[in-house]
Amino acid sequence: MPKSILTAALCAAGIVSMSAVASLAGDAEGDWVRPNGASKIRITSCGNALCGKLIWLKTPRNDTANPDASKRDRPLVGVQIVQSMKPTKKADQWKGKVYNAEDGKTYTGLIELTSANKLKLEGCVMGGLICKGETWTRSN
Repeated sequence: MPKSILTAALCAAGIVSMSAVASLAGDAEGDWVRPNGASKIRITSCGNALCGKLIWLKTPRNDTANPDASKRDRPLVGVQIVQSMKPTKKADQWKGKVYNAEDGKTYTGLIELTSANKLKLEGCVMGGLICKGETWTRSN
């Protein structure tokens, strides 16, 4: 009898630890660094979606390319550049909008967690026919 209780307890512990690992596998929340090291973005939950804002710039500057003239004097640090990313049918992928501070435009965006420490971000035009992206690295 004690052996069966021990076996049941070990099985339960294994299930708990496997589900904990599975829940961490798709966790895109956290701080991410662009490949050029010029900025850091914090991805957080915003309702039932993911959002991301600039939290650090190597060379701080204002949002000078914003199409809204009233926002061109605001600092880029704090600006939400990853917007309303909702899960797609593909595992570890979200779709929403991406604001590109370089040209002031907002694009259809995709983010995909390619590993625990790599996040691929793409901005797309023409209904997703043309996409450009980069892979961010999780910050320590």
